[in-house]
Amino acid sequence: MKLLKKLCSIHSPSGNESNIRNFLLKYINDNIYDFKVKPIVVTEDIQDCIILKFGKPKTAIFSHIDSIGFTVRYGKELIKIGGPKTNDGIKLVGKDSKGEILTEIYNYEDDNGANHIEYLFDREIERATELTFKPNWREDENFVQCCYMDNRLGVWNALKVAKTLENGVICFSTYEEVGGGSVGFLGKYIYEEWGVKQALISDITWVTEGVKHGKGVAISRRDSGLPRRSYVDRIIKLANESNVPFQIEVESSGGSDGNQLQKSPYPFDWCFIGAPEDFVHSPDEKVHKKDIKSMVELYSYLMKHL
Repeated sequence: MKLLKKLCSIHSPSGNESNIRNFLLKYINDNIYDFKVKPIVVTEDIQDCIILKFGKPKTAIFSHIDSIGFTVRYGKELIKIGGPKTNDGIKLVGKDSKGEILTEIYNYEDDNGANHIEYLFDREIERATELTFKPNWREDENFVQCCYMDNRLGVWNALKVAKTLENGVICFSTYEEVGGGSVGFLGKYIYEEWGVKQALISDITWVTEGVKHGKGVAISRRDSGLPRRSYVDRIIKLANESNVPFQIEVESSGGSDGNQLQKSPYPFDWCFIGAPEDFVHSPDEKVHKKDIKSMVELYSYLMKHL
């Protein structure tokens, strides 16, 4: 879990993913001889994204590397990047030209009834500075808990699967927490270069009345997006054959890189498969270790058999 802990600590909100991109490139280079198949690494003309190509690929794993956070507006006002929780007292970290920042959130209502989010700090923070949750890693026998499990756990999963992957593509995407933006050109690249037209979305979902901690990775039938049923049927059939614990998720809201693939001009099939977490988009995102284990095992099986 040391790698996952490190990933959760990297400051890379949507639109400024260079820190985690650079970390991943160094990690891949430093561990290149641990991969069963040495990947081709593509970075040119894809902004802060990374594509890893292994062997003769048929299936891609998409995993977004950005996170939610906040941008300093004017004065002490904060505006959200994506949909983070904004409870009073939540600690935020960042850096501007004057130095390191450790602050906390303060909410208030003005005389007109409008709600505002501000920071409490002993000086004014420079405009457009990005702030993210202060990492606080907690781990016991059953659970890991920290900010940014969404989606550093999805990234960690992709890296674990990559170690034994013989044929496939891994796309580390950006902008997902603010509606997407990179998946279109990533999909175009892997479709036109290698004919890849099916994908798995390595991301994190929610603990709900129908999806529980410790019951296995969740295979999503739908959220706000509707993947092609025959493709998800095929994945569920393979999941049953694998004997890896899994749960079926059915939701009406939420989205992922899969939604952007579906809107692309290319005929991609896709399916969201991820461990469920509690306390979503907060500093306290919580995931069961059994679900993490089943996520890696199922992805490894599917990438061999799809």
